[in-house]
Amino acid sequence: MRVDVLTLFPEMFDGVLNSSILKKAKEAEKVSYGVTNFRDYSDNKHQSVDDYPYGGGAGMVLKPQPIFDAVEDLQKKSGAKPKVVLMCPQGERYTQKKAEELAKEEHLIFICGHYEGYDERIREHLATDEISIGDYVLTGGELGAMVVIDSVVRLLPGVLGSEASHVNDSFSTGLLEHPHYTRPADFRGLKVPDTLMSGNHAHIDEWRERESLRRTLERRPDLLENYPLSEKQQKLLNELQKNK
Repeated sequence: MRVDVLTLFPEMFDGVLNSSILKKAKEAEKVSYGVTNFRDYSDNKHQSVDDYPYGGGAGMVLKPQPIFDAVEDLQKKSGAKPKVVLMCPQGERYTQKKAEELAKEEHLIFICGHYEGYDERIREHLATDEISIGDYVLTGGELGAMVVIDSVVRLLPGVLGSEASHVNDSFSTGLLEHPHYTRPADFRGLKVPDTLMSGNHAHIDEWRERESLRRTLERRPDLLENYPLSEKQQKLLNELQKNK
């Protein structure tokens, strides 16, 4: 996969893309990154990328020309038709399902805005996707883009040590993930559940499924509203609700 970022603050990405899993993915040639200051594409001598909004109002608006030219240049270089992702508080709320969708692409371009917003022509005629990481507003799209890139790259084949590492992540199955424990078995009198110590994998799987349902019921019951429960899961959920 190729991941490009268009930003006015490329230095913000130095640590993120060169650390941990994102760095290892690059070293293993599972992904390549490019961070471009779209100010470099400005067609005026002052390299300005924003202007006052037509009709008046507070703040400055990002102009279409530098961003259109930057995206078109990156597309020519890659040869693949990219997904052009606009980081925007008005976009669809980001989910694990969207991460899985983006992980199937060959080329992603993230546009990180600043100021009051984007010229609407960027949104209507250049972006293929608009993403918001939550119902709040940041000073720019950079932090949101970092979140999305991290969540996508870890899903690429061969990036994590085991393909099973992300299969049961919270939200990957539609439910929250079950609890985890490690050594010691008894820490300050706080003990690991006996089932996990039993070696009986059928019982362990059933315990994990039950605890996944319990955690989802307690913390995110909204996820259960449209979740296609199996007959077994429905029975477990009924028991949990009865004992709640």
